[in-house]
Amino acid sequence: MSATSLPTGLPGGLPSGVPGRLPLGFPGGGPPSGLPPGAETPLPDVLPPVRQRGRAMNFIVRHPTIVAGGTLVGIMLFIAMFAPWLGTTDPTALAPAKRLRPPSEIYWFGTDMLGRDIYSRVIYGTRVSLLVGFSVALCTAVVGAFIGCVSGFIRALDAVLMRVMDGLMSIPPLLLAIALMALTRASVQNVIVAITVAEFPRVSRLVRGIVLSLREQPYVEAAIASGTRLPMVIWRHILPNTLAPLMVNATFICASAMITEAILSFIGAGTPPIIPSWGNIMAEGRALWQVKFYIVLFPAIFLSLTVLAVNMLGDGLRDALDPRLAKRL
Repeated sequence: MSATSLPTGLPGGLPSGVPGRLPLGFPGGGPPSGLPPGAETPLPDVLPPVRQRGRAMNFIVRHPTIVAGGTLVGIMLFIAMFAPWLGTTDPTALAPAKRLRPPSEIYWFGTDMLGRDIYSRVIYGTRVSLLVGFSVALCTAVVGAFIGCVSGFIRALDAVLMRVMDGLMSIPPLLLAIALMALTRASVQNVIVAITVAEFPRVSRLVRGIVLSLREQPYVEAAIASGTRLPMVIWRHILPNTLAPLMVNATFICASAMITEAILSFIGAGTPPIIPSWGNIMAEGRALWQVKFYIVLFPAIFLSLTVLAVNMLGDGLRDALDPRLAKRL
């Protein structure tokens, strides 16, 4: 039955008016009486308006660890880059007449046994620690990713490479770094190489495990079956899927490298004494710890804050890049 033939004015049918159409004022038929034709009835505000957060605020709320760690790392990078303009003096200038001065408005962190300004030495020492940490993290990621990809895809080389990695991993990283530094002269470059050799076997193990699971995936098998060369398969399909765990692992290696560099410098096997590093500063003040504790205190605080910042950044990246943890967030 068409709408025009429906009865009007009957119970259950359409009310009287235009046949087949709901008149104004009927529920769903238009504005009530008193409103001009074509006007709409405004709906009442039942729910309060939804507050829209910006992208930056939403990121801060979801990943506070990344924000806190990244902020501290940014501050340390700012200190390292602008060290000459932060009220510092020559960190190697000797002033025996001003030695062992306590912290004051002139010498903010005091002076050491040779009269050198500890504040300037600590600020310039930020450059050494960050350089070693970031360089070791980058080198271990590159070398470990290369060896892990090759070992995971080429079965003939897997046994040989992994046995070499197992042999290096059987030696504690600190002892291996000390042994390598004993064979060379003290320098920042040699410290970076020694710590990299001690750390990259663990990265290669991590990447190899990821590659072993990825090479069985259908899209990798399809790429191989279509005739794609092995280097291109690794570059386009395997390596991008290893970047997330590599980034997280690199942050922890960076923090570990800073601590290792400080230990090597503390025992005299790291950077030369003329270079201001946090390990060297603490090594020079350990004999006077009971009477001039501030010589060790300030570089130790900077080292602890930097390592804490890098570790917080790594924890935040792990939570953000892990799909299982991201669902909980």
